[in-house]
Amino acid sequence: MGAATQADAILVTGGAGYIGSHVCQVLCDAGRQVVVLDDLSRGHRRQIPPGVTFVQGDIADDALVGQLIASHGIGWVMHFAGRILVPDSMRDPVDYYTTNVAKSLSLIATCARAGIRGFVFSSTAAVYGTPAQLPVTEDTPCRPMSPYGHSKLMIEQMLADIGQVSAMRFVCLRYFNVAGADPQGRRGQREDETTHLIRVACQAAVGRRAFLEVFGDDYDTPDGTCIRDFIHVCDLAGVHYAALGYLDSGGKSTVINCGYGHGYSIREVIAAVERVTGRPLPVRQGGRRDGDIPAMVAAVGRMRALLDWSPRYDDLDQIIRTALAWEESLNRTDAAGHG
Repeated sequence: MGAATQADAILVTGGAGYIGSHVCQVLCDAGRQVVVLDDLSRGHRRQIPPGVTFVQGDIADDALVGQLIASHGIGWVMHFAGRILVPDSMRDPVDYYTTNVAKSLSLIATCARAGIRGFVFSSTAAVYGTPAQLPVTEDTPCRPMSPYGHSKLMIEQMLADIGQVSAMRFVCLRYFNVAGADPQGRRGQREDETTHLIRVACQAAVGRRAFLEVFGDDYDTPDGTCIRDFIHVCDLAGVHYAALGYLDSGGKSTVINCGYGHGYSIREVIAAVERVTGRPLPVRQGGRRDGDIPAMVAAVGRMRALLDWSPRYDDLDQIIRTALAWEESLNRTDAAGHG
């Protein structure tokens, strides 16, 4: 895995969140200097690895961002801060366009003016909408079906346009379905609101929720339930570090799909959770949700060709075991009264 210039510090926005905190751990393990900027509206301070400089603040505070870049010698930015729930975006699109688009524009403009060398952006497969064919390549037409997807695509376009008139290069990483937790139990997903299938299933398995609801069983898929491409959060964190190395070695600005290139249905995930736990999962059948896509699987050729990276956790049972262990640790924490 190519390492970025060690003298340059890295600013991680949203580093107290689920994915951002795992990326911070990878950066720390590589001996990098990391500065986290997070407003803690949804992130958790305890998620940030020891030794990381933490600043609580807003990414749209141009003066603060500029001061951090100057005082810490920041040469790279990884941008995770933002709102991420599709149903929420349907109910409150103004919040998503304000938080994701307007604030990201402030951040990107400040970074470009300050001479940031490279920018790695947390994007999403939601930019594609319902694809006409699988697997989905980076050249598949983007037709988002939600304000969330539209907001991420707008940020990608802003990076492309600003990149044309500045020296800042970027990689937009389009996540498919992120799951799992740090195998050493140091961090996982803490957010109360979640729509991630594997996490919801694991919460049901350990009693943190009463049941798992399956939304629709009449899709045009082999078992009637939706199919998704899951990637372990630690593998995704490794992709981010590899993207940094790609930019540092002179790589051109690009977008890259982040998945494993194969999918599992909801019923296959349920069966895997039951296999790992050795007991039935409480499941209720519900109707389809608006906006759900029948199947979404990534084409990963560009990721494999451009990045010095290979997966370590491409196994559904292994992903589930780490997710279950994390939810069980939260149960123990709750029982001990530590919150």
